[in-house]
Amino acid sequence: MSNFRWNFRSIVFLLLLLDILAILVFYPAKSQAELPKSDVSTTEVEESKVPEAVINQTVDTSIPPLTSKKATSPERVTPVSQLLEVAPPTNKKAPNNAAGQVTSVSQLSDVLPTDWAFQALQSLVERYGVIAGYTDDTFKGNRALTRYEFAAGLNAALERLNELIATSTADLVKREDLDAIKKLQEQFSPELAQFRGRLDNLETRTAKLEANQFTTTTKLIGRAQIVLGSVLAGNNVVTKRPAPRNVTLQGSTSLRLNTSFNGRDSLSLSLSGGNIESLGQTRAGLLGTFEGRTADNSSITFARNQILLGGVRYRFLPNPDTQVNIYALSDGASEIGLSGPINPYFESSSATGANGISRFSRRSLVYNYGDSGPGIAILQKLGKQVQVGIAYSAPNGGNPTANNGLFTGRYLALAQIIYYSSNRNFRVAATYVNTYSPANTQGLSGTNFGPAVGSNLVNSTVSGAGTVANLYGLQAFYQVNSKLAINGWISYGAHRYLGRGDGSAMDWAVGLAFPDLFSEGALGGILVGMEPKLTRLSQSVNLGAGAGQADKDTSLHVEAFYQYKIGDNIEVTPGLIWITAPDSDASNPDSLFAWIRTVFRF
Repeated sequence: MSNFRWNFRSIVFLLLLLDILAILVFYPAKSQAELPKSDVSTTEVEESKVPEAVINQTVDTSIPPLTSKKATSPERVTPVSQLLEVAPPTNKKAPNNAAGQVTSVSQLSDVLPTDWAFQALQSLVERYGVIAGYTDDTFKGNRALTRYEFAAGLNAALERLNELIATSTADLVKREDLDAIKKLQEQFSPELAQFRGRLDNLETRTAKLEANQFTTTTKLIGRAQIVLGSVLAGNNVVTKRPAPRNVTLQGSTSLRLNTSFNGRDSLSLSLSGGNIESLGQTRAGLLGTFEGRTADNSSITFARNQILLGGVRYRFLPNPDTQVNIYALSDGASEIGLSGPINPYFESSSATGANGISRFSRRSLVYNYGDSGPGIAILQKLGKQVQVGIAYSAPNGGNPTANNGLFTGRYLALAQIIYYSSNRNFRVAATYVNTYSPANTQGLSGTNFGPAVGSNLVNSTVSGAGTVANLYGLQAFYQVNSKLAINGWISYGAHRYLGRGDGSAMDWAVGLAFPDLFSEGALGGILVGMEPKLTRLSQSVNLGAGAGQADKDTSLHVEAFYQYKIGDNIEVTPGLIWITAPDSDASNPDSLFAWIRTVFRF
């Protein structure tokens, strides 16, 4: 600015520049001290995202199938679940929706004579002819000015300036305009000097941030939780002795990095670690059964408090209606949200954690036979109300030893179709799964076969024999109103113990969800169901209870939780799990345990 000469042309230029800034930046605030808010968000959530990607445990009940939008940075493209976690590269182009030059301020439908800047705008339009409107005949003065729009306005002002100078008419600039500029210059010179200093400081700080930033295309999502839990009643179903009633305080932490390379893809990496012991995780657990297994638990195959790479997956859209997911380590059905749409208030993603207390409350047995591992999944949108999903996962696909690998070891092949009502308050899904486990293999859940919830028999296999299953599930969800939702499912599994015989498995559940219960953002939930049990077994098969012996009784799972939000990033969820006739054996006394989960998000 020190080399800027305050000559005749400079004064005219400043006049036009001040007029443009006054109109485009501050119009139509009630006072020049009030800056308008921008209507352009720096992040964009899906039109109706699946609860797999729900943050802070608030659930969007209008969950559609695949959505896709073109990338316009800094807004994000969020085609389907969890792509909202990605900040794509900055590559914004100049807007091209400006209309031709308007000749009268009356042509702008959103400019009124009562607006405080009406006269200034009228002068720029009708006197100088340097302001253009938009294609819908509006000026849009209540939104923030972009650099491109400022450049366009400045260019128009300079062109008009050149025209005025070329004409060299006597009344090129009126005396009162020059007096006004001089007065403004004198009055605002201290403020302008201060502003220049602040701007220089801001540019210096911005340069430092850009030089040291992590990346503009990656978003880090953190989650930590502390869990207080205890068995209140019940025996170990194996030893028949009372389970310990010790109160425990445990925790876990997970970090997820989501990166987008073009705004239409997502690379996700997950790191996690903790020491949370589930009260009903394996036969070796406190209760001696998989029933009542909590959703918050550390892997039983890794040491506690060890940082693990829990998920690696890449998603992209080959076309607007198709999403392809390739994962080196993930749970296919859970990761791509195949179970979320029909159980949104109980299920959630591995990044945000389940709302329900137990693993069983999250989803039916058709989704639970597979562990984390490599695979591929595809979601296909068919019209506005139907979505088809297919997935292939190999829980031991990263293991090159015998009876393992991507195609020669344990696998799970899933196909699902979901129908959505036009207003999205009702949806129903039909699911088929074919799964196989070689003999004497084990997955991350501690069993080489079975849903890893439910009775011990339904999770058992015959030593030395491979196991095949065909699973069928029907799930539904209905949002009665903004305060009440119902979901439920029924599933059937046909087991074949190769060379030995057959068995049948079944589970069902009905859940009620109460959004905003007692407090805005809170969530209450009640679920009643039968965890997976073995309903039939060939006489030639012995799974440990005797030849042909299936589960003899029916065990019920009753669960209740209340999730209360403390601000936007902290929530506390106390809950109870009550199991009748544990391990589907009425001779076992009921078990009851409490679970209080506190989650911190950052």
